[in-house]
Amino acid sequence: MNTLRQKLSMALLAAACVTSMAQAQEFKMGFVNTERIFREAATAKQAQAKLEQEFSRREKELVETGNSLKLASEKFEREAPTLAESQRTTRQKQLIEQDREFQRKRREFQEDLNARKNEEQQIVVERANRAVKQVAESEKYDVIFQEAVYINPKHDITEKVIKALTASAAK
Repeated sequence: MNTLRQKLSMALLAAACVTSMAQAQEFKMGFVNTERIFREAATAKQAQAKLEQEFSRREKELVETGNSLKLASEKFEREAPTLAESQRTTRQKQLIEQDREFQRKRREFQEDLNARKNEEQQIVVERANRAVKQVAESEKYDVIFQEAVYINPKHDITEKVIKALTASAAK
């Protein structure tokens, strides 16, 4: 009786292994490199160009302000020994105030840039996710990963997603 039970158990185990192997062969997975999408996709490049255009004027003004502040500070350092105490104190206060104003403008610029960059990246992510879903459904993938420690290049569908993104942006 025990040997019959053991043989039956072994047969069931073998059948389960064969079934799971057959299912594993049907299982289709893919991987998407999001960093590559942000680097190469036309949508991401357009978003980057839009940000550069939107913020280039302010950035240029900040660079010019920083350069003039640096020059004024260097000039003060050269002239400070020859200035009267009241003039030196007045110019030092002016430089400190100008530096505070410059730092405030730089912080505001960085905050505005980061907020807009996040908005644009979110748009790209939403479009990329739609493209991933489109590729997954059309090619019958069971699962698509975005993060992995290692991935075999044969499972990388990033190029297909970039093409789908480009096609959807062209519409």
